[in-house]
Amino acid sequence: MRINKENILARATLTLGVIVGSLLLAVSACSPSSSPPETTSNGVLHPHTWPKVTSPVSKDPNTEAHINALLTTMTIKQKVAQMIQPEIRDFTVAEMREYGFGSYLNGGGAFPNNDKYASMEDWVELADKMYVASVDDSLDGSTIPTMWGTDAVHGHNNVIGATIFPHNIGLGAMHDAELMEDIGAATATAVRVTGIDWLFAPTVAVVRDDRWGRTYEGYSEDPAIVRDYASAMVRGIQGVPGEHFLNDQKAIATAKHFLGDGGTQYGIDQGNNLASEQQLINIHAQGYISAIEAGVQTIMASFNSWHGTKMHGNQTMLTDILKNQMGFDGLVVGDWDGHGQVPGCSNSSCAQAINAGVDIIMVPTNWQAMFHNTVAQVKSGEISMARLDDAVRRILRVKFRAGLFDGVSPKARGIAGNHALIGGDAHREIAREAVRKSLVLLKNHQQLLPLAPAQNVLVAGSGADNIGKQSGGWTISWQGTGNENADFPGGSSIFDGIQAEVEKAGGSAELAPDGTFQQSPDVAIVVFGENPYAEGAGDIESIEYQRGNKRDLALLKRFKTQGIPVVSVFLTGRPLWVNAELNASDAFVVAWLPGSEGSAVAEVLFTDSNGNMQYDFTGKLAYSWPALDDQVVLNKGDKHYAPLFEYGFGLSYGDKSTVSLTLNEEAANPLIKDNSQPMVLFRTVAQSDLAFFLGDQASWAVPVATSVVTTQGSDNLTLRTENMTVQEDARELSWQGKSLARAFLGWSEPKTIAEYLASDSALTLDIKVSQAPESRVALGMLCGDDCRGSMDIQSTLANLPRNEWHEVSVDLQCLVNAGAKLNNITAPFMLESAGAVKLSVANIRLQPQAATSATIHCQ
Repeated sequence: MRINKENILARATLTLGVIVGSLLLAVSACSPSSSPPETTSNGVLHPHTWPKVTSPVSKDPNTEAHINALLTTMTIKQKVAQMIQPEIRDFTVAEMREYGFGSYLNGGGAFPNNDKYASMEDWVELADKMYVASVDDSLDGSTIPTMWGTDAVHGHNNVIGATIFPHNIGLGAMHDAELMEDIGAATATAVRVTGIDWLFAPTVAVVRDDRWGRTYEGYSEDPAIVRDYASAMVRGIQGVPGEHFLNDQKAIATAKHFLGDGGTQYGIDQGNNLASEQQLINIHAQGYISAIEAGVQTIMASFNSWHGTKMHGNQTMLTDILKNQMGFDGLVVGDWDGHGQVPGCSNSSCAQAINAGVDIIMVPTNWQAMFHNTVAQVKSGEISMARLDDAVRRILRVKFRAGLFDGVSPKARGIAGNHALIGGDAHREIAREAVRKSLVLLKNHQQLLPLAPAQNVLVAGSGADNIGKQSGGWTISWQGTGNENADFPGGSSIFDGIQAEVEKAGGSAELAPDGTFQQSPDVAIVVFGENPYAEGAGDIESIEYQRGNKRDLALLKRFKTQGIPVVSVFLTGRPLWVNAELNASDAFVVAWLPGSEGSAVAEVLFTDSNGNMQYDFTGKLAYSWPALDDQVVLNKGDKHYAPLFEYGFGLSYGDKSTVSLTLNEEAANPLIKDNSQPMVLFRTVAQSDLAFFLGDQASWAVPVATSVVTTQGSDNLTLRTENMTVQEDARELSWQGKSLARAFLGWSEPKTIAEYLASDSALTLDIKVSQAPESRVALGMLCGDDCRGSMDIQSTLANLPRNEWHEVSVDLQCLVNAGAKLNNITAPFMLESAGAVKLSVANIRLQPQAATSATIHCQ
């Protein structure tokens, strides 16, 4: 599942996204190192050319008879209710009792009671209440049990204390399908402990353009690995048919996203796939073929289009090919409001998606309208009874196979509420093995590695002691942001592991993220890389690492000039152009996004105290590594294939390091700063390395890591995610008027935005006022302790029509006049009030040439 989505540059519509993407790729598409777009098809599909697939889970005549008998007793409303899937933040147990939804979900960053720290008991309690309400026929007349689905994409990643496995890109580097099955089984167990029935995993995308923000969710650019891993994960999650299949420690698996999400043009999330039909079969369908062969029970439709046709509305793909030709008899679930992107549809009405073959409509917020509209469409004949019955039959079939009709509530199921199985030693050891096997050694000059532990070791870099960063997106929160080490009880940072290895051998380990040290080190281990992100926000323009802001490179070079050997440990969700960082490192290890068990990294880097190797490097690249920053499409088998490190590369100890010590550092597409373009601060999620915070007297910097967050002193200020044009692209802010409280977008270190003053910029945002302010509302910026510049916008807000979106802007010069120091900005956006007010914000940016037309201007 995904939660909704916005491309960094454009994602309100596919057309705009493709236009922007073409501008971004204008240079690189002409490079001899880039493969041309796959455009060898006219968009016509031929179902008979697709493979026939046999599932090991056959239809049981008795079950089918039960289903047919049940269908004859069900009303249209009861049948439609089976197809509606709301989200826990947007419906209640009472509404489950009233409607009898066939399923429901928790999206990324959604928790029981809106509590990030919800206990095991809280999860199970909610599951039990929903189940009991679903089988209560007092209002809806139905006793059909519901089922709960969750995005457990690298472990049960929504739950505090669960083991977080490496993201798929790291798992692909293991080349170990047997371990994948163990990971699938461990994840299913953790999910069942919390009373949940259904995993929206595995992702079986085959990634073709590494600018895609979901690259780390793909196991490999090689469909062979994806095929092997898909079946292994399905077996691990569901069990082998005939052998403990879907028992109390197993869960329903979902292969996603059907079809071609990893092959969109320019890597734009939810974009357009232009592969030929044969390429769809040979590349993008391989994971689904093997998943069906392993007995997968659900498949999720994708947001992307194929030659302009949205998958949620593609009847040939979903019905003629997947269900009829490939023989899939499970259910097809839609993605988060994905039906709303089908032409002629909205989030609350889409007969087209149902007719195309989507059996369960994931409609988190607009479920009530979707329910009533679908009932009306069935009654009018726009959706046939045959299609309705087919969808419900598939849903019931999966429920029967999963044992949901056995009459056992979640609380009473096998392992529900068993604390020992969430983050227990057995699961953590599986994760540690996965971490060790996923590490890829790209450079080892003069055999610097493995390190002797009895040394003075400096551990530097922003990722050194940061479990949230090493875990990446889809970790507790949707984007993986706002998490602290304390949010990972039982987990370990990479520094934790290094410190343990070094100190038990009599050495010393000093943690210094900024690289300053008290004692001259024998070696510096620098852990750095991408900050967490998920879909939409993760899409990038360039694969150059830290383009325009080479702070990590500066740290590496500082050690090099001091004669200190440098081991780089790179945290990343995709291959990136890091030639300069490679040149500044004596050894370079790609750790990908290893998850909660960072200590396993140190077990490979260091020998034991006797100088014996503990674990060798065995990881091999499952993605080709770029030699140039314009190699955005770089896959083995390409016509012009010239990577820096080929697919399958990975050194072991004793191997000679072959990479040049003086790699080219000149970018083919260097960043040219253009202050005539807006600086986006927030679009769906915080941009430009920013993060949202709330503050009041109890704490002035509470990180926003979930969909609902309040200030620490009380419920003085509450932030909630909201929809403006797409899912969760806005933030609702509610002040209670108890004391001064603020919301702000903050950087971890001050930055300069002085150049935007010269371009006559304004701080601009979209605002919707739900409750007029009763006192001053300050809009501005923070620039350090006792440094700020802000303007009162109370009267502006009071005059805006209620519950409508409007653009509000403040001339940057006004903020300077009010005290903002633009060369030392810590928060480029801040809203503050001591009085009650309720408003929503979206699309926050510095807009050049907007000062004189700003709502508040000082020119």
